[in-house]
Amino acid sequence: MNTTANYHPPPSSQPPFSDSDLDSDSDSENFQVGSDLSNSIFKTYLEFSSSSSSITAVDLSKIQSFLTSSSSGALSCLICLERIRPSDPTWSCSSLCFALFHLLCIQSWARQSSDLSAARAAARLPITAETAAKQATWNCPKCRSSYSKSEIPRCYLCFCGKLRDPPSDNPWILPHSCGEICNRPLPNNCGHFCLLLCHPGPCPSCPKSVKARCFCGSVEDFRRCGFKNFSCNKLCKKRLDCNKHNCSEICHPGTCPPCRARETYRCRCGKKEEEKDCCDRDYRCENECKKLLNCGKHVCERGCHGGDCGECPLQGNRTCPCGKRIYEGMPCDGVAPVCGATCNKLLNCGFHRCPERCHKGPCVETCRTMVKKACRCGGLKKEVPCYQDLSCERKCLRMRDCGRHACKRRCCDGDCPPCSEVCDKRLRCKNHKCPAPCHRGACAPCPIMVTISCACGETHFEVPCGTEMDHKPPKCRKLCKITPLCRHASTSKPHRCHYGACPPCRAPCEEEYLCGHKCNLRCHGPRTPPNPEFTLKPKKKKSNHQTECTPGTPCPPCPELVWRPCVGEHFGAERMMVCSNTTRFSCDNLCGNLLPCGNHYCTKTCHPLETQPSSSGHQKRSESCEVCNLPCQKVRMPKCSHPCPLPCHPGECPPCKVLMKRSCHCGAMVHAFECIHYNNLSEKDQVAARSCGGPCHRKLPNCKHLCPEICHVDKCPAPDKCSKKVTVRCKCQTLKKEWICQDVQAAYRDAGNDPKDIPKNQFGLGLLPCNSDCNRKIQEVESALQLRKPKVLEKKEPENEKHGPKRRKRRDRIQEGKQVSRFQEFVATMKRLLLFIVIVAALIAVTYYGYKGLLQLSDWMNEVEMQRAKRRRSRF
Repeated sequence: MNTTANYHPPPSSQPPFSDSDLDSDSDSENFQVGSDLSNSIFKTYLEFSSSSSSITAVDLSKIQSFLTSSSSGALSCLICLERIRPSDPTWSCSSLCFALFHLLCIQSWARQSSDLSAARAAARLPITAETAAKQATWNCPKCRSSYSKSEIPRCYLCFCGKLRDPPSDNPWILPHSCGEICNRPLPNNCGHFCLLLCHPGPCPSCPKSVKARCFCGSVEDFRRCGFKNFSCNKLCKKRLDCNKHNCSEICHPGTCPPCRARETYRCRCGKKEEEKDCCDRDYRCENECKKLLNCGKHVCERGCHGGDCGECPLQGNRTCPCGKRIYEGMPCDGVAPVCGATCNKLLNCGFHRCPERCHKGPCVETCRTMVKKACRCGGLKKEVPCYQDLSCERKCLRMRDCGRHACKRRCCDGDCPPCSEVCDKRLRCKNHKCPAPCHRGACAPCPIMVTISCACGETHFEVPCGTEMDHKPPKCRKLCKITPLCRHASTSKPHRCHYGACPPCRAPCEEEYLCGHKCNLRCHGPRTPPNPEFTLKPKKKKSNHQTECTPGTPCPPCPELVWRPCVGEHFGAERMMVCSNTTRFSCDNLCGNLLPCGNHYCTKTCHPLETQPSSSGHQKRSESCEVCNLPCQKVRMPKCSHPCPLPCHPGECPPCKVLMKRSCHCGAMVHAFECIHYNNLSEKDQVAARSCGGPCHRKLPNCKHLCPEICHVDKCPAPDKCSKKVTVRCKCQTLKKEWICQDVQAAYRDAGNDPKDIPKNQFGLGLLPCNSDCNRKIQEVESALQLRKPKVLEKKEPENEKHGPKRRKRRDRIQEGKQVSRFQEFVATMKRLLLFIVIVAALIAVTYYGYKGLLQLSDWMNEVEMQRAKRRRSRF
């Protein structure tokens, strides 16, 4: 990438630089010396080329890069990869690359390369070692340009080659230069000479102005001598080779292309016509000529051709097929007979002759004569037909020229081909591998040149691959054009062009957190990445300074201290915490928040409550507290005795829909009312609603009659004025008479009795006095009752026993059979006692003898163990 042509210098008034851009005095002196050398070297050349600045920049880029590298100490030898100092003898390639090498390095390289080339030539070609040494060549380590052995450098010369051992102590002369005008012939053999001071690299194009014509010669103009060949961008119009058409290309260098005009042309024999390009107008068709020859008997067997066909080839003297016998005066249409002798023509092998008799046509293609042949490597000899090649299966074990790999070719003749493997050794740059074929000796140095440049690309130089880590980046006096990516881009101080990434911003961050605080650290916003085209990885330097925050990372969590409430937001339970610490804590108080029911409070220990904004703007608490499982205990309005069927809930209870059963005032019927409907009635309406509308069915308190009034509330009116008729009887109930109820009540009161105390079945009984008829009737009744009584018999008990149930009789029999004597009971008791004694004695005996047997078993096991121990001791 070349940015010289697109570069625009900054204005003369430069803003103040940051502290990181202050350089040391030595660096500024080196830069000033380098700029003075550039001005002095290019002064004469620029006087002639002031009119074409863009072409001049391209011509001088190589020299300018060398000057930059020299001023910054970035010159390195490709062979040893060491730095080239101003006092070191050097040699530069004059063919293509113009690379600079240490004189001792290139001499050693050239000798090794030429010796290796001579050895290869002597081994492969049939020449002597002296001839091979004289004809040996060596190549430039970078561009691989070939030099003869006589061109091996023997002394230290300046770049232009006029001065031997140029001085190195003059700071105003370019190192390894004589300081005089170069005066080397310029390229393209224009006849002029280089006007620069002695310089490295190729000489620029000739800056002198000459009068020149374009490629087609139609336009004449004044041009720089080095670029005098130009195109006028018009049609060439030169006469083409056909002398019929003109060139239709734009003005171009070199010869004009073939004519491509399309026309119809005949072939050479004139039998076929085709449309061809003008350049292909002379062509031959695929048909034979077949024109009648002069003899008039044969036709021409040649292909398409122009001119005469010639005479018949069969006229004159003719011979037999083998050529031994000659026939004179034979007509051309006659057939020459065979002679009968041996053919004896030389076969294709070149050693043997045809053994057949004289015959027509070609001889056999394969010579079948048995000969003794040897294979190419000489390891096998055998008789085979002459036409057959002999080769063995033995692999060649000779080492190839590289000295690392064997030939391994089957039946090799000793001239082993060069090694086809890739060298693939790690080069001294340690970045690449050798891509050349496998070879002897040291590998060629890495030809890649690495460009080290500042960010803007104005100041750059090339160094050999592998040495980029040992060179400092170039110093550039231009202002850095990279805009910072952090939030302080508008207020940051400008700085000079630099190597790598821009220096970090030193302003405080002051970015506001979501909490409202500001970041107090140094700016750690994103940094502009370095330009990868001009940036290389520099050496790592250990720094003891620890940055507060890595650039390009977000702000760390807010470190401010704030008071935070507990998760339950209780008053007086706040704690001092870091603002970014979002952990929540719980105090030991009860939650105390109103439950969703709105009637009770949470009894849990302090726990988190999630809040959600409602449509009214207040904070609505979620149901994270305990769930209220109590029944609803609210008093319903209007009041009723029924509890609310819902669990504890907020707001008013729903209307009571319970059906209430209320009897009418007289108790004759039952009414069913909804509780909410009944309780909403007034007291008067409730009385009217409960009335059945019929007669009162309540009994009067003083008699057995019902209330004659319509169903009413409270007590029945005038209970002592009952007008119902009552049958009044005497004590024997013989006499009866109907009285009014109120008279009956008055009679009871007169007799000193309360009507309420009289049983209802005796109401009105005994109020009439008995007469004689009553006494006679009583006696008759008593006598009739006496006759109705049954007779008592004495012998009814056996009958009852006889006719008793069967189960009872069976149970009585069993009880009679179970009656035993006292002796039998005593015998049974003694048997039980004896059985118990026997069982106890058996248990005692088993326990005693079992314990004794265990002791004997233990003693026996101890003896066995002692015997085993003795045996073990006897073995050892």
